[in-house]
Formats: sequence, structure tokens, C-alpha cells
Amino acid sequence: MEDKRQTHIVLVGFPGTGKSTVSGLLAKRLECEKVDVDEEIERIAGKRIADIFAEKGETAFRAQETEALAAVLDRQERQVVATGGGAVLAEANRELMLNRGFVVALKADAEMIIARVSQDTARPLLQGDVRARVNKLLEERKHAYDFAHLSIDTTAMSAKEVTDLIYTRLPWH
Repeated sequence: MEDKRQTHIVLVGFPGTGKSTVSGLLAKRLECEKVDVDEEIERIAGKRIADIFAEKGETAFRAQETEALAAVLDRQERQVVATGGGAVLAEANRELMLNRGFVVALKADAEMIIARVSQDTARPLLQGDVRARVNKLLEERKHAYDFAHLSIDTTAMSAKEVTDLIYTRLPWH
């Protein structure tokens, strides 16, 4: 059996860097399942993430996020896993990702992120003044994704180009 660290490809990054799109393309290319941790949280909780934030707060959401991430990464079959933008904030989550997968950080400049997320009402931490929120969170998280095995700036790349680059850099490729 394969080394479990090579089983999953885990995409991390700020909202709007392309995790959802790239994870779908990469999973198709690798002929495996794509799993979105935020979707798993919503499925398990039976409610939207925005509602979890509103009803229980960010701390309760982050606890659910860690449980969902651990459950997803505990699966044996290879998966491409898209995490929520803040999943990297907890040390336990970073350790899970590093121990059970090949971690790829997707990055983009602030203007590209703002363009990509400005109309998305499903992102509780980016509500209100999107430009101010994005810049504030980017500053707070500027080193949060540095632990990844591979980092890619998606600003000037298509999703297909990002997918191709990840594919060629997989350790078992």
C-alpha cells in the first residue's frame, strides 16, 4: 500500500485563490475524488457555514472544521482536498495536513482575490467592505500558508495551468 502521506493532495490558501476550481480539475486528472472540507462541514452540520458563524461563532466553526478535516484525511483512498481559507490557522490542522497529504498553497495578489470574491455572500469573514477585509486578513495570514510543500501564485495563471504544475510536482509523479 502507498505511504499515506502521498495519498491526499491538500489545497490550502486564502479565499479566492482557486482551491475549489483547481481541486476539481486535479481530481479529474488523477481519477480520484474531490472533497471540499467546507461542504463536508455543511453536510455534517446540516446548515450553511454562514449560519454556523452567525449562530455559534468562529470558535465553534473552527472546532467543526478540525473534526471534518481529520475525518476526510483519515480516508484511505486518494483524494484532492480543498480546505477553507482559515483551516491553516490551527496548528493541529497544519500537522494533520502535513502528516496525511502533500500540501499545496495557492496564493494570489489582493486585487485578484478581491475581484474573485467580491460578489460571494457565502464567505462570512469577507462580509462588509471586501477590500478592507481582504487586505486585513491577507496581512494577518501572510505567513499562514508557508508550511506547505509547494506554493503557487495563481494570479496570472489559468486553473488548468495551476493543475498542470501541481501534477508535475507531485512527489510520486
